[in-house]
Amino acid sequence: MPASGSIRILCVEDHPVFREGLRAMIDCEPDMILVAHAVNGVQAIAEFRNHRPDVTLMDLRLPGANGTDVLISIRGEFPQARVIMLTTSDGDADIQRAMRAGASAYILKSMPMEELLDIIRSVHSGRRHIPPEVAARLAEYMGDDDLTARELEVLRLIRDGYRNKQIADQLTISENTVNFHIKNLMGKLRANDRTHAVTIALRRGLLQI
Repeated sequence: MPASGSIRILCVEDHPVFREGLRAMIDCEPDMILVAHAVNGVQAIAEFRNHRPDVTLMDLRLPGANGTDVLISIRGEFPQARVIMLTTSDGDADIQRAMRAGASAYILKSMPMEELLDIIRSVHSGRRHIPPEVAARLAEYMGDDDLTARELEVLRLIRDGYRNKQIADQLTISENTVNFHIKNLMGKLRANDRTHAVTIALRRGLLQI
C-alpha cells in the first residue's frame, strides 16, 4: 500500500498507450499514487473536484479542448492547483500561454521517464520547471510584444493569400490601416517581409497551417 504521504496524481491524457505508460511508471514509485485519470476536459475538471490531487499531468491537446483552457478552468476554482503540461509541441506561443495561465511545468513527451518523475516531485514541493530546450525557445522571444487580435486577423488573411486591399475589404478598414498593422506585426515578429512574417508565426504557434 502507498504511504499516507504519497503524491496524489491525476492524469489527463486521451492517448491510451501514453496513459498506460504513465500509470505503469507511477505505480512503480513508492511515494506516488495515481488517484484518477481523465480523457477530456470535462472529465478532468470533474475528477479534480472529486479527488483534489497534489499534482495533475495534463495533455495540451485533448478531444474538443485545449489543455491550457482546462488548466485555466481548474485554477479558477482551485488557485493552488499544481498542473504539469505534457505536450509534443515546443511552439513558444503554447508555452507562454500555459505558463501565464499558471502551469507549474511544461514538458515534452519525449522526455525520459526518470526526469518526469523528478519534475513531479519538484512541482509537488512547490517549484516550477521548464526544460532547458523549451526554455531556450521561450527566451528567444521574451520581451517581444504580443500581437493584437487585429494584427493576428491581418496575419491570418496574409497567410490565406489576401492582398492589402482585400484585407481592408474583409475587415472593413482602410488600406492605410492595414499597412499600419502589417508594419507593426512585422516589427514585433522581426520579419523581413509578409511571407517571412507568416513563416515565423507558424513556427511560433501563433498561426495554424
